[in-house]
Amino acid sequence: MDQLPRVLFSELKIKQRVQELGATIGFDYKGKELTVISVLKGSFIFFADLIRQLDLPISCEFMGVSSYGNKTTSTGEVKLTLDLTEPLNGKHVIIVEDIVDTGLTMQYLINNLQTRKPATLKTCALLVKPDCLKCDVHIDYIGFNLGKEFVVGYGLDYAGLYRHLPYIGILENADY
Repeated sequence: MDQLPRVLFSELKIKQRVQELGATIGFDYKGKELTVISVLKGSFIFFADLIRQLDLPISCEFMGVSSYGNKTTSTGEVKLTLDLTEPLNGKHVIIVEDIVDTGLTMQYLINNLQTRKPATLKTCALLVKPDCLKCDVHIDYIGFNLGKEFVVGYGLDYAGLYRHLPYIGILENADY
């Protein structure tokens, strides 16, 4: 694809919102150690920017999940592709996700991680599509709400492309 996506959230707007989220999380967890989990692949850029905003002792963990494949809508089937390396028992944990679309992936992650007995478990998503949710899932920290548009950039991709863009955009007239 030769065309660049139309800008929906600019690099500056994203940076400002990530700083706000970092300040809120930092306030909520002041004096506590935090385990922050990046949900790969899409959240890695958001995750890196967010953790640099946290003035707390943190440990970083990574989980790989897939529910899209090369499609623009979730398949509804969540596959765990990479698991954590450290136990969560008694820890304060935040799951960091790029986008919550149907909510099925986040619901899967919450259920999976609750069995590991963290002291607290909260969720943070850069983007949430409230109109697309197929389950009742609570997101504690939200960057931006979206409609039903398919977005790319800032870690989000279409068939592996566009993750590198510093903004979040919509592909116009894309053949997907």
